[in-house]
Amino acid sequence: MQGDINVITAKSEDMKLIKKLSRIKHTIVVMSGKGGVGKSTVSVNLAVGLAMRGYEVGILDGDIHGPNIPKMLKIENVQLDADENGIYPAFVPPHLKVISMALLSSNRDQPIIWRGPMKMGALRKFIEDVYWGDLDYLIVDLPPGTGDEPLTIAQLIPKADGSIVVTTPQDVALLDSRKTVVFSEGLHLPVVGIIENMAGMQCPHCGKDIDLFKIGGGEKAAKELDVPFLGRVPIDPDVVNTGDEGLPIVAANPDSPAAKAFNEIIEKVIEFSNRKDVPRP
Repeated sequence: MQGDINVITAKSEDMKLIKKLSRIKHTIVVMSGKGGVGKSTVSVNLAVGLAMRGYEVGILDGDIHGPNIPKMLKIENVQLDADENGIYPAFVPPHLKVISMALLSSNRDQPIIWRGPMKMGALRKFIEDVYWGDLDYLIVDLPPGTGDEPLTIAQLIPKADGSIVVTTPQDVALLDSRKTVVFSEGLHLPVVGIIENMAGMQCPHCGKDIDLFKIGGGEKAAKELDVPFLGRVPIDPDVVNTGDEGLPIVAANPDSPAAKAFNEIIEKVIEFSNRKDVPRP
């Protein structure tokens, strides 16, 4: 009898999850092989850029141990509401919704010390129990590496559009990004493309391009792995300055080199999504 109850409960939860996912048109998972490559910055600017184009967008901050998305959008003090529909995500006008462990913790200095099963449960709740409503895009910002979180997301959202792999030009980052591409493909998660972040910078005085960490490694890796190269984003002090103020660069300074690069990448992501929308003969 107890076994029958457990089966019924599991099926009910699965139906609830399927119902939530049916209202999300496109899911893009943002990944990186290692930390410090600017993955969350990419996720936020991608989401805000899509919202600025009129799309209904959600960000799921899947980094349970280091949730930074609310800080980057200046919503870290928002109190979430809940009712019979579920937990209402934080709202960033006019078209962006956000859920993050940082919005559910009463003490932002308290570390989350969880093993895999608890993290898997939290990610499921972020989809199943959050009232996302109808979304054009759900951007999932995952922690670096190829551990529990991306495995869980692949299981929960088997029809996700694909993954974006963020890297920097250094050889160490590129080595890990290549593993991430192979990992994503192993999960049957199509690779939307590779983004090479922090790829050189433009001198603010003379306008000359400076290759601080060399450039081109991300594009080379994309060619070798036969996946799309979405573009490179230069180092731009405004990305840090405006990000610390809770205003992503695509909104704060759309004419900056980094914002222009992000907007070109966003157009490629939209094009990829539109191809997914075309019914196959």
